[in-house]
Amino acid sequence: MTWRPRWAKVWHEVRYCSDACRRRKVTQEDRALELAIVELLGQRDRRATICPSEAARRVRSGDDWAEIIEPARRAARRLVSRGVLQILQKNAVVDPSTAKGPLRLRWVGPWPPSL
Repeated sequence: MTWRPRWAKVWHEVRYCSDACRRRKVTQEDRALELAIVELLGQRDRRATICPSEAARRVRSGDDWAEIIEPARRAARRLVSRGVLQILQKNAVVDPSTAKGPLRLRWVGPWPPSL
């Protein structure tokens, strides 16, 4: 979520960055993607990274996983906002709200990962 000056006086009330986010709501599949990210990172070395598509493949099998790539990226952004995940591009941490193209996810919260 990108800071907006008009939120300064009502920050305690801000829950969504936009009307689109408010309408979208977090579904069970979104929670499953978050859990898949956590589980995948927990199975690897502390500094290892994963691609959001790996979580999508874990949640949906077959050819359907490609449909949930963007929800997997949103799940990663939610984990970033909780302070337990970093989003990287070319081994550099990037701002999740502006990152475009291939991403890698790395755990930075307490180890081992858990939700």
